[in-house]
Amino acid sequence: MDYARLKKDVIAFSRQIEIDLIGFTTADPFMELKERLTTQKELGYESGFEEKDIVKRCHPEYILQDAKSMIAIALAYPSHMKNPPKSEPGQYRGMMARVAWGEDYHRVLQNKLKKLEDFIKERIPSANCVSMVDTGVLSDRAVAVRAGLGWIGKNTSLITEQYGSWVYLGEMITNIPFLPDSPAEGDCGDCQKCLDFCPTGALIQGGQLNAKRCLAFLTQVKETLPEDVQIAIGNRIYGCDTCQQVCPKNKGKNFTHHEEFLPDGELVKPLLLSLVTMGKKEFAMKFSHSSAAWRGKKPIQRNAILALAHFKDVTAISALIDVLHKDPRPTIREAAAWSLGRIGGAEALIGLIDGRNKEKDEEVLQQIHTSIKLLENVDN
Repeated sequence: MDYARLKKDVIAFSRQIEIDLIGFTTADPFMELKERLTTQKELGYESGFEEKDIVKRCHPEYILQDAKSMIAIALAYPSHMKNPPKSEPGQYRGMMARVAWGEDYHRVLQNKLKKLEDFIKERIPSANCVSMVDTGVLSDRAVAVRAGLGWIGKNTSLITEQYGSWVYLGEMITNIPFLPDSPAEGDCGDCQKCLDFCPTGALIQGGQLNAKRCLAFLTQVKETLPEDVQIAIGNRIYGCDTCQQVCPKNKGKNFTHHEEFLPDGELVKPLLLSLVTMGKKEFAMKFSHSSAAWRGKKPIQRNAILALAHFKDVTAISALIDVLHKDPRPTIREAAAWSLGRIGGAEALIGLIDGRNKEKDEEVLQQIHTSIKLLENVDN
């Protein structure tokens, strides 16, 4: 088999199926990555969503025993929305990060990778291929860097020359010995805007992230968030784009050629009150296509409740009191109690006092007491 020719054919086919970037690398272990991941774990900086076994994350041959090479791909996605709906008093809106715009990128990239696999297997029936997108064991960014797609910026995102960091990544391990491309090179120079603008200080230093402080991860967890994080979330209901928005490498970059990633403004900037009262069936109907749906509606509803406090939306008080008194989930009731304390007013105070008399959960009770004290101090 002429593997050099096959590589050219794979590249040509990737363009036919609208893959924006493709690169090839060896299936050698990622020893440098292993050291970084070990340090992250020791410092307690992991998000909790990662594969627990660091060795597996660094050794492609653990996933495919006869691995010889890897193919990395990238698809660009939009950074701006055309005619976005606006927040108005009484109709305040949340904001989903760009990774949740349009169709779930996991499905889109997996479909592209499956087409690549089929193309390769048509030419070499004995080919073995294993593809991954985001939720796989390997580090998408580490594979992409070594395959020449881009380099890692101080915000820990992969930065490509053409598309900046507005790209989704996926990779394929195969037993076909494709000739590797050269790793990408680049750096941020003296710029540290991402560090300066990170809402929670999650970027410890250039290229090092404390995921337990990162809003991109924290907006997805299901438990109650620390006070300072609840404030920092603002109107984010899923994910965070701040470090990418301020990056000079992304200036002027907006890619809309993949129609499946174009956003519906009413879904990615939804009315907050509609989220608070939304049931499971309605949530599934509206958001099942989105990558934001994988954690269910609980984190998004909690974030929407916190966002109402960000706007100090007095028109939401009645709905929040209803949540505090009736919602079966302690985390959601606790968020409602926090928001009522932040929005304030006599109606909120009465609702909190009534909630105190009914509440059995100790953590929710503690938040109710804190909010009542806050409002009583304001009145005094």
